Amino acid sequence: MNPFFAYDMHAAGAEPAAPWRALAEVLDDGPALRDRVARVRTVLAAGGGDVELRVAASVAHLGLAARILSPALALAVTGRVADYGGAWWQPEMGGAFPLSLPEPQPGSFESAVLNGPIARLDHALDAFSVSEPIRRGNVASALNGAATMLKVEHPEWTSEVDALVAGLFAHPALAGTFSCEGGRFRRRSCCLIYRAAPGRAGPKCGDCVLT
Repeated sequence: MNPFFAYDMHAAGAEPAAPWRALAEVLDDGPALRDRVARVRTVLAAGGGDVELRVAASVAHLGLAARILSPALALAVTGRVADYGGAWWQPEMGGAFPLSLPEPQPGSFESAVLNGPIARLDHALDAFSVSEPIRRGNVASALNGAATMLKVEHPEWTSEVDALVAGLFAHPALAGTFSCEGGRFRRRSCCLIYRAAPGRAGPKCGDCVLT
């Protein structure tokens, strides 16, 4: 599977040894999230731009949302739910950071994921002046990206993935965040990454409202 879908497993209630850390630390406004946003800002600024804090925060949010939603979506297709209340991570940069979850169980994706870690991140990003439409669009984009990749990895799951994602996009947190033109997903907001380039003239993402 694509690395964004991969995860380690640990016993429920266990505390894995370092370098594992509780994922909860990065889901709220605090040192772990602020450190990650600062590190993303440094990486983006290496291109020569004067990167705004909200741009770095939005890009960090998109990456975190994609990492959380990808394995959760794959598990949901098989009738299980990722337990992010007991999740652990390693705050590596670049691509999919290591993630460890307890044994998945039956349950509600909305309760365990959208109303859980995704909602917590959404609340935390408000402190970085990332607007609600951008935050909601980031989640929608991450979910669509996960669904697209999952169908590439497992084409036999296409109908199940499409049905599941259609239901999730009806959730209040995601409703109205995108349009489909000729079957092509296009979000109704921008993650702002183009503003990280000199002169705010960077490339746009393929699903950006500005393209």
